[in-house]
Amino acid sequence: MEQQEQNINEEIPAIEKKPNKFIEFIKKDYIYLVIVLLVVGIGAIGAYWYLSKNKTTTNSSSSTTSSTNYTYNTLKYTYNDQYTLEQAMSDQAQLSTISFDGLAFITGSAGADSFFPPGKVADFFGFQYMRDVDTAGYGHNTTFLSKAANNVLKVLNDDQKAKLVALAKEQEPTYTNFAYNRFPLMAAFRADLEGKTPSGSTGLSSSVAKSYTGNLYGLDADLSYNRAVVVGGIINSLTDDQKAYLAKMEFNNSGTWPDVSEDQTLKKSMTNTQFVAVMTYASEMFSWYKGSLAADVYYCPERHGTYFGGFYMKDYPAMNNPNYFISTATTGDKGQGFLDILNTEQKAQITSIITEQKSALQELTQIRMDVSTELRKAQTGGTIDKTKVYNLINRYGQLDGQLSALYATKFTAVNKTLTSTQRAALVKLRDLTVVPTGAYMFSTPIKTPSLPSTDFFFGVGSMPSTAGKTTAPSGFSTSTEAVPPKQN
Repeated sequence: MEQQEQNINEEIPAIEKKPNKFIEFIKKDYIYLVIVLLVVGIGAIGAYWYLSKNKTTTNSSSSTTSSTNYTYNTLKYTYNDQYTLEQAMSDQAQLSTISFDGLAFITGSAGADSFFPPGKVADFFGFQYMRDVDTAGYGHNTTFLSKAANNVLKVLNDDQKAKLVALAKEQEPTYTNFAYNRFPLMAAFRADLEGKTPSGSTGLSSSVAKSYTGNLYGLDADLSYNRAVVVGGIINSLTDDQKAYLAKMEFNNSGTWPDVSEDQTLKKSMTNTQFVAVMTYASEMFSWYKGSLAADVYYCPERHGTYFGGFYMKDYPAMNNPNYFISTATTGDKGQGFLDILNTEQKAQITSIITEQKSALQELTQIRMDVSTELRKAQTGGTIDKTKVYNLINRYGQLDGQLSALYATKFTAVNKTLTSTQRAALVKLRDLTVVPTGAYMFSTPIKTPSLPSTDFFFGVGSMPSTAGKTTAPSGFSTSTEAVPPKQN
């Protein structure tokens, strides 16, 4: 043992100079040192194995959520590099649009919130992209859709047109129900903004809004799937002469589209909702036929969170004005103006949305890719997986509700802290004093509908099983109320 102790002392002379209880313990018997070294070695090996395994798992998890794995990243946009998914999803485009909506919501009204272009429903057919890349400059003119639709209706034969008319009549109740079921959600958002929440409220529930819009988008799935089936069948039945006519009309240049008068006989034979649907089908048949998968997946930054009156504030001057061009700079300019009026804390409420929504926005975009890919099968005589499309669009709706509730919560937080000076500046920035006396079913004026209780959006009571997919009350879409003229 003395020789052993001498060897140990030679190996750790520094410790000998400053002895401690641990070293004295080891000196009692060499075997203890061996045991300690074995334990430490085994522990080190175990730790290395665990960390290596954990690192692999973390990297695997990260790779499944990274945007680089989303297949929409493979899409190519050839007409105009200013209008791409990358641009639409960019932080700046999203911030401008959300800020614009915040301005519209805080300075607007319930009637203004309800204005919603019908082309934003079931929008997997490339029309928005065709509008944005029009080299003739008419993409955002009010005549653009009609010009495309009138040409398609002219070239179709009676049997083909009859299929569009039958689809419009079949889908009229679905369109009506979709429009009606937007109202309870909009009412809840505005109640939150105005501090009119129910007693016992725990605040606006994002999870309830998410479930509600999942149901709502079940109606969107009906519209999308059945439109693809019918329109895809018509595309498959086009004759050589019809194809030759459409071939002369360029996808990205409305200047190549002949001027064709609206079919007044057809229009007078249908309700307004039915005729609007036929015009939508016809215009989107052209964009779908002449476009691409990339065009179908594309969306403008204002596509989601459409419950805050932004469309009304931007589109009102164009109503019933065929020569009006909606400026593409309006959203960016007024959005930035909104942010400039806010103080640092208020502005942070809005800018924080960009990070918080990013993963949901990526998932939304991938869903558009998957849905659009499936729907395009109808153009080539294939069979669409209906269950897959419905499930995807239901999820799409849930994510839209999640984002919308996030926006509403942030807008409300800003609204609570605005000074009178800030409010006056925002009203001036809005530059639109006309207030609807009623509401809108899409872009058609109607009387403000009676609504069921919206308390469940605030955690008071349970959400009804039919919420988001309720049948609209009788007269909802037929009773109109004029909008007052613009006030100067």
